[in-house]
Amino acid sequence: MARRRRGLPVNGVLLLDKPAGLSSNHALQRARRLFQAQKAGHTGTLDPMATGLLPVCFGEATKFSAHLLEADKVYRTRVELGAITDTGDAEGEVVERREVPRLTEADIEGVLARFRGEIEQVPPMYSALKHQGRKLYELAREGKSIERAARRVRVYDARLLALADTAFELEVRVSKGTYIRTLAEDIGQALGCGAHISALRRLETGPFTAEGMLTLDALEALPGQAEREAVLLPVDVLVDHLPRLVVDAAAASRLTHGQAARVETGELAGGETARLYCDEAFLGLGVVAGPQEVAPKRLLSSAAE
Repeated sequence: MARRRRGLPVNGVLLLDKPAGLSSNHALQRARRLFQAQKAGHTGTLDPMATGLLPVCFGEATKFSAHLLEADKVYRTRVELGAITDTGDAEGEVVERREVPRLTEADIEGVLARFRGEIEQVPPMYSALKHQGRKLYELAREGKSIERAARRVRVYDARLLALADTAFELEVRVSKGTYIRTLAEDIGQALGCGAHISALRRLETGPFTAEGMLTLDALEALPGQAEREAVLLPVDVLVDHLPRLVVDAAAASRLTHGQAARVETGELAGGETARLYCDEAFLGLGVVAGPQEVAPKRLLSSAAE
């Protein structure tokens, strides 16, 4: 006998403003309890020190959350010069101090220019990447260091916002897998004085911006379940970048039963993935299997009901 899942069948996407001091998972669990949701997951970890945009997927939305993992992101950070820490941020232990030269905006801009575009970056030990089944930060806490291969990432833009004597603020737009702590450390090395970050805030993830974020406190202040669910974005916002196909009821029935169906695919080529709708209702994703033929790829459970 199948075990009944506890909680409510909540579906949608919450744009959570993660507070400092909470891990992404702890923030996720608090949001899940507030919504009494059966199932939830987040898309892209933020360090405990970091704040800002953490999209939380409830229910059916978790099926499409992987699309956000590939998304570009925008961060604002404060880079502290003259001190190198073992974690690359202010939560770590200072392992080296260096004198900070008198720097101008032109000095900073000259170095930033070297980090725009495609660069190679060695992931930090204090990260959730795994080595032989264990997370690197677990090994780092045991005093171990594992050789990590450099990865190619892209810094689309790095904009200097403010400069003080021994710190500056930066806004960056980067590709997936880019570590801002490591970027700041590398910039510090290029400046000759070392660096770590003391603040980090995520402002954008893919199509989502900080404009729609809600804090845990704001969610707790809402009077009830209906009001909380009203703030959720629909499931299909996660795949809004994909082409849209409209299917009739007969095709929808075949697709939701795992069969390919005849659908007007327009100019879409074989192998392309598209969003499927019937009577304006989102069914899920299909893949073009041939001329005017679509096969189911990932559908909502509710679509088959």
